[in-house]
Amino acid sequence: MDAPLWTDTHAPSLEDLPQSSVRDRLRRAVDEPMNLVVQGPPGAGKTAAVRALARASHEDPANDLVEINVADFFDRTKKEIRQDPRFEQFLTGRSRMAKRDMINRVLKESASYAPVSGDYKTIVLDNAEAIREDFQQALRRVMERYHRTTQFVLVTRQPSTLIAPVRSRCFPVPVRAPTADEIEAVLAAILDAEDVAYDDDGLEFVAGYAGGDLRRAILGAQTTAETAEEVTMTTVHETLKDVGYDDDLASILAATESGDLTDARKTVGTLLDDEGYDGQSLLVDLLSAARKRYDGEELARLHRLAGETDLNLVIGTDERLHLTHLLSTWGERAEVQP
Repeated sequence: MDAPLWTDTHAPSLEDLPQSSVRDRLRRAVDEPMNLVVQGPPGAGKTAAVRALARASHEDPANDLVEINVADFFDRTKKEIRQDPRFEQFLTGRSRMAKRDMINRVLKESASYAPVSGDYKTIVLDNAEAIREDFQQALRRVMERYHRTTQFVLVTRQPSTLIAPVRSRCFPVPVRAPTADEIEAVLAAILDAEDVAYDDDGLEFVAGYAGGDLRRAILGAQTTAETAEEVTMTTVHETLKDVGYDDDLASILAATESGDLTDARKTVGTLLDDEGYDGQSLLVDLLSAARKRYDGEELARLHRLAGETDLNLVIGTDERLHLTHLLSTWGERAEVQP
């Protein structure tokens, strides 16, 4: 999709958020700044809600909102972190610094800067379920030290992975998946703004296709509008029936097969972070793609490994880690004894 994404060009304000309970809780955070844990399923609109809060809270959100995806640290090498233009100003000349110290320095420096406008700034840690416990302890200390000038917002699908001292310093904001009616209302407003024709059946079809994932619904409507110039049941069905992530899933398997685990891990990260997948759904779809590609003992071995991974995804805290471990182990092509 070459055009600007509607998820960006039609980013909601606080009043546009479909879930009334989220609107009410975030309004309180505008009037009385507080640390937050914004929690909910993939695609529910957590990040969009946080950005709406920042626009309502700050005169200069471009400078007073700092967004850090946890994957920017924990899934990258030290060299990649040092070369990131967002972080290099904090890490210049510190090539021998341990990764944990690099992370702590970036966080402390970001928190210590005075807000550009108003009395405080906002630091968002997205995908916070992947933060290791030792870093959470460091985060707690930074939150305590800079609480007068910095609001911390942790965005996560699994709030239970956060240690009690961090959770106790944050006000919880549950973000449930929007209902079909709420999704249809959001889509109607966007399509009206874009001057795209639609009918109720088309909106209902997109909402059903999205399955509670607002981001997926908006991008599905945009894909249909760009392809067919209208959003009706017929055009949605024709446009979206073959839309999926088959190519991405196949590329993960192909990269693993060729020994390029870095590329496979990158695509897994994209599907988890940007496309609304959760770990178990991605595992199911990977196995489905594998059944089209392999058979016999090779496929059976992958399924045996997947059983252990499925358990780890239920009880563990880092979906990317468990899925990457599955691919790494399977990619070794260990010889199976008869």
